[in-house]
Amino acid sequence: MRFVRSVVPFAMLAGLAATAQGQPTLEAARGRLAVIEGRIRTAGLDSVVEVRRDRWGIPHIYAKTVHDLFFAQGYVAAQDRLWQMEMWRRQGDGLLAEVLGPGSFERDKFARLLKYRGDMDQEWASYAPDTKLIVQAFVHGVNTYIQQVRDNPPIEFALLGFKPEPWNDRVPLQRMAALSMTGNALNEVDRAHLVATYGKAKIEALFPLDPVRTLDPAPGLDLTGIGISSLGAAAQSYGSVTYQRLDGSNNWVVSGKRTATGKPLLANDPHRSVTLPALRYLTHLVGPGWNVIGAGEPGVPGVAGGHNERIAFGFTIVGMDQQDVYVEKLGNCPGAKLCYWNRGAWKPVRVLVDTIPVKGEAPRIVDLEFTEHGPIVAKDSTGAKGFVIRFVGSEPGTAGYLAQISINRATDWRTFKAAAYRWKLPTENLIYADVDGNIGWIAAGLNPIRSWSGLLPVPGDGRYEWQGFLPFSQLPQTLNPPDGIIATANHNIMPKGYPHQLNYEWATAYRADRIKDMLGRRTDWTRTDFERLQHDEHNTPASLLVPVLVGAAKRRGAMNPAIDLMARWDFLMRKDAAQPVIFTAWLRALGPMIYQPRLGDRVGRQRGREWDTPNLIRLVTRPDRSFGATPAASRDSVVLAAFDEAMAQLTKEFPGDPASWRWGSVHTAAFRHPIAPAFDLPSAARGGDENTVNMTGGTGWRQTAGASYRGIFDTADWDNSVATTVPGQSGQPGSPFYDNLLPLWTDYRYFPLVYSRPAVERETKHLLWLEPQR
Repeated sequence: MRFVRSVVPFAMLAGLAATAQGQPTLEAARGRLAVIEGRIRTAGLDSVVEVRRDRWGIPHIYAKTVHDLFFAQGYVAAQDRLWQMEMWRRQGDGLLAEVLGPGSFERDKFARLLKYRGDMDQEWASYAPDTKLIVQAFVHGVNTYIQQVRDNPPIEFALLGFKPEPWNDRVPLQRMAALSMTGNALNEVDRAHLVATYGKAKIEALFPLDPVRTLDPAPGLDLTGIGISSLGAAAQSYGSVTYQRLDGSNNWVVSGKRTATGKPLLANDPHRSVTLPALRYLTHLVGPGWNVIGAGEPGVPGVAGGHNERIAFGFTIVGMDQQDVYVEKLGNCPGAKLCYWNRGAWKPVRVLVDTIPVKGEAPRIVDLEFTEHGPIVAKDSTGAKGFVIRFVGSEPGTAGYLAQISINRATDWRTFKAAAYRWKLPTENLIYADVDGNIGWIAAGLNPIRSWSGLLPVPGDGRYEWQGFLPFSQLPQTLNPPDGIIATANHNIMPKGYPHQLNYEWATAYRADRIKDMLGRRTDWTRTDFERLQHDEHNTPASLLVPVLVGAAKRRGAMNPAIDLMARWDFLMRKDAAQPVIFTAWLRALGPMIYQPRLGDRVGRQRGREWDTPNLIRLVTRPDRSFGATPAASRDSVVLAAFDEAMAQLTKEFPGDPASWRWGSVHTAAFRHPIAPAFDLPSAARGGDENTVNMTGGTGWRQTAGASYRGIFDTADWDNSVATTVPGQSGQPGSPFYDNLLPLWTDYRYFPLVYSRPAVERETKHLLWLEPQR
């Protein structure tokens, strides 16, 4: 699930504030807070449910039946996050325009094109056998809370002038939220434009693939004119174009041979957008067959990363390519409004007529068009070509994260592996540790089998069809590696000699390599050591590039105080250091100077801003003839010119001695309420960047992505486990749990993830009893 600021496209945020009715105050927000202490009688329960919120805001839910457990999870999640959950529902159902206006219409249409429309019996059967009952109970709990507060819902509803609507059982099955984590459709059309403009050979050289391979444009398909606009409104659902499309996440586990306790330790920090309210929601579920604690997303039952009584588990995105762009030849044929050419014949385009409500105007009637490959998301200017996104989300069992219901109840490697085989979307590196001392990993997901690379659009004429999906038993996996270390960070995880095609576009290996290197140095790791490693800020690209800069300055006699400052840097992106400011500005200037001569002014500037760090490092550290007749000398000129440009810009932005600049003063995480500035929270100074273990990527100077949630799980003593999330568990302004975790997160500190009943009782802050209405 995307954060609210991503659910509501950035272009609409300004309009949201203008749409809000009245001036919000914390006093008004507090008048709408959920009741989290005392007794509440409600229909729909079998028996009494106990909800203990600890002093960090984590609800520990104790129920006597599985139905009541998930009814309560839905109810409690809605207490804390109802407005976020409502916007998530509307995003998936294509109902944003109903409350936000015409600016959301195209996005709503795309969401409806992406809905699962297959067999529902197969859909439910793909998950755990009791998933349908669990989802129904969860939705019942959400709806019960909605009914109770519909006339006095959280303040955001009042500001935007609408009320929450009840859910149906299909809401947790939505596909829209996982789209951007499942493939490379945006990169396919962007690469098509580059190949058509510069030729295949140049693009292969400038943007090499991993594993290395040649591009394979489809014979007979003209790539001219194909680009980002070919996907129409669908493009805004992916974010910005980048060949490193994964935001980055870390997880690792070590066996007892590398810990002080002799038992495994597991760490997880999945990275996504850092906004208000938090994406992750932590909960503890205790009932018949259940005792699991960890973080999930508020609109989905269960937890995605955490532990139960026997095992711990964590996740990062693998990045299998689960999408393809098809270019369909469209035309007229007898008996159909529109047809497409496939396997030597015209076939009718399937058309579904739908109605999209739009705030402030009459509902709009739309035709949703589909070929056998998927939805037509856009057409060219002539109407003769249709662009289709084929997406594994059309397959049964691909609701994001819902397979966690099986993972949560695994008790050993065998049952964990069986549960992981149900995990189809998004693709995840699922890591594992158990109390018996075993550690393991599975790259889980539904991976299409192709006869081509999947890196460029292909014609929909029948020559390029998926040949089923890779059997789960053939996915990469390992149990108890000899060195006692497993670590993933969205990098290329394919084992040496692995025979199957998963992807050619990965995050860089800098974070993964750093983690593995650090883990291999010791055999006495503790939980507090893992806390420090999760915040490690060593920047590998800096360690490779800065020596080139310093060497060039020395060769040219161009040393100056700023370069001397860089020469004395330890390559740590500390928030109290000056060098990260200079390095980041230099890198931003260097990218365009490297790519502009190779791709022309406009495209070179764009690709320079979105540089592929490994390729930039390759070009700078191993200059070739693309720099001219004297590669090393020309390279030196470029890196020094970029440094001069960066320093000129920095001295305009920041006064004083460069040594006094501080990374944390400009590299901040902002916590802005999507519609009401009165509910904004203070920004947090951050260290790290997109290439450090403490990943804090962003746009401009500001951090917009990273680890909003972290967890460390100790199989030797579950009560020794810790977590952190930001800014708080509650999304309701005025709640004591709205921002209470922000200071901890800012200072790189954690809170105990209490698990045993005595520990939970000791830390209980609020006790709520949900009682059946007789």
